[in-house]
Amino acid sequence: MRCAPSSAPSENVHLLGRGGAFAVMQLAKGVMANFRIALIQLHVSAAKTENLNRACGLVRSAAQQGAKLVVLPECFNSPYGTKYFPDYAEKIPGESTQKLSEIAKECGVYLIGGSIPEEDAGKLYNTCTGFGPDGAMITKYRKIHLFDINVPGKIRFQESETLSPGATLSVIDTPYCKIGLGICYDLRFAELAQIYTQKGCQLLVYPGAFNLTTGPAHWELLQRGRAVDNQVYVATASPARDEKASYVAWGHSTVVNPWGEVIAKAGTEETVIYADIDLKKLAEVRQQIPILSQKRSDLYAVESKFA
Repeated sequence: MRCAPSSAPSENVHLLGRGGAFAVMQLAKGVMANFRIALIQLHVSAAKTENLNRACGLVRSAAQQGAKLVVLPECFNSPYGTKYFPDYAEKIPGESTQKLSEIAKECGVYLIGGSIPEEDAGKLYNTCTGFGPDGAMITKYRKIHLFDINVPGKIRFQESETLSPGATLSVIDTPYCKIGLGICYDLRFAELAQIYTQKGCQLLVYPGAFNLTTGPAHWELLQRGRAVDNQVYVATASPARDEKASYVAWGHSTVVNPWGEVIAKAGTEETVIYADIDLKKLAEVRQQIPILSQKRSDLYAVESKFA
């Protein structure tokens, strides 16, 4: 039984133009201009099975509220921490991704499965998988920028003590728009967002777990910066805050529109937040301030080594 009726757009057309005029023209032809995204701010415990079951229950709730795209947080099946990654790591496909596949198909939604610790050929990765409404895995993205920081007196964290970095980018092509994926620390690297925009993405999704030092300082600031610089929607899904955890997440899952406005934001508790992605709004912003067509490619460029 499906969680909610799933309606497909009348045309599988994407707003791929650099400028707003092309985007407006495509909207006039009848492309679906709106769809609902749901961000699940999950309370993550030490019990993997409990995390998976609760996540699936919240995906069902999101689908029943009309979400077409559902996003889980970083490290949603495991406590976040280098000491936990080896014990919770799985192969892909594996237990967690099987559950994600099943719930995406049951609910008929696109599901971005936050991230899980992945084991492959003796190495560990922080990996995000995405699933289509038919349950098929449509992407696997390994975090490319590892979270290695040292703020004296506040926080030191070294993902590279246990994790290896990924080496490819990930663009998800849906009937609604193209989506670029990053994980947490990837948000700090403006070039990644620029490359995704060059590839036609209109929504950037970052499952993330900023902490009580970096969260209040940079979480929203970085999201608004990526949104304004690239005239895209930006969505971030964080775990809920657990003051008893060894790593305390900031929470505040957020959606920012291409004008840099926060249009949905969670608090710190477990919750699901929703936002309507309005591609007409995106087209209007790009038409009014056409920075994407005004870039001086004769003087500078950001290039990807990933085809």
